[in-house]
Amino acid sequence: MDEEASIDRYGLHPVGTDLDEVRELLRVQTGHELPSQGAGDTELMKLCCVQLFNGSTLDDTLLIWRAKTASMDAACSIDVQLLCGQGLAETKAYFANLRTSEAEAALQQVLECEEAGGFEGFSVEEYGGSGGPGATSWQSV
Repeated sequence: MDEEASIDRYGLHPVGTDLDEVRELLRVQTGHELPSQGAGDTELMKLCCVQLFNGSTLDDTLLIWRAKTASMDAACSIDVQLLCGQGLAETKAYFANLRTSEAEAALQQVLECEEAGGFEGFSVEEYGGSGGPGATSWQSV
């Protein structure tokens, strides 16, 4: 599946079992990307992350983090803000409460981005809507 097929099938705001399919698609692409940069489709990975961001489930944050850290291309393609579909404060608290090395690394990335101004004016509604990568023009972000 490519980005166009994913948009056609799930849209930007998938729900229910469609979210499960998006999660699996992201897992598969991340698995391809991990051993060899370029083996996964990082644009499709980004779209899956946008779809999961719009699904607003905290449990998806580590899946998005794993995709983001799969390679340098993925790290550049997948915005750290996509970890925060439930909101910045909620995501930071979630990572802090997990107390795993993976969650700590994700939390550090979020904090560094926040300190650098990357969350200035951030809101879930605007980021997932017309102002961010959840918009129809998500590829341009």
